[in-house]
Amino acid sequence: MKNNKTTQRLLDATREIWEGYLKHPFVRGIADGSLEIQKFRFYLLQDYVYLFDYAKVFAQGVVKSRDPEVMRMFASSVANILGGEMNIHRGYMKRLGITEEDAERVKPSLPNSSYTAYMRAVAAEEGPAEIMAAVLSCALSYEYIAKWIVSNYPNAEKHEFYGEWIQGYASEGYAAENRRLIAYMEQLAEHYTEPQLERLTDIFVDCSHYEGMFWEMAWNGEL
Repeated sequence: MKNNKTTQRLLDATREIWEGYLKHPFVRGIADGSLEIQKFRFYLLQDYVYLFDYAKVFAQGVVKSRDPEVMRMFASSVANILGGEMNIHRGYMKRLGITEEDAERVKPSLPNSSYTAYMRAVAAEEGPAEIMAAVLSCALSYEYIAKWIVSNYPNAEKHEFYGEWIQGYASEGYAAENRRLIAYMEQLAEHYTEPQLERLTDIFVDCSHYEGMFWEMAWNGEL
């Protein structure tokens, strides 16, 4: 990653965790099309309610930022989550016969609510760079997983059910949004001291562990 030294530091610290995602049976099941639809349904609903809290973490970035440009970036990310990324979920919900009202009544699992509580605590107590470190693990790891699937399972994008999920997260539009987030991560952390950079790394590592727990929760269907 050229000139993205802070983001590269975060990624280097989580290399083994992220490689674990690629070996997880839930991810492999999406990749080869063998995942049970009921497991995906459970995941989809948990991820749908997760995204509302995820959007609230970005919204805290608006509150914490003084730079109008950074405020606009966080605000547009809220809009992209609620109106863009959720479209992948809504498409599947329609196919599975789930209404938005049904989805909004779903109770978050304990791993799900623990993850979002952690991110929201970071957002409440810390600054814009720390908020970005908290949200970046989810954003970047989904691109990482989807692109790995495309590279290793050539027909996965054409799968009649899971292809849409893979296409969404492997798309150029999704990657472009992630590049924008990375650019702001670098900008926000530009003058950070070593202890501050260590804190960003700790947050990113913690959220990466939570991402792994989310896949495990989805596979086991655990509340």
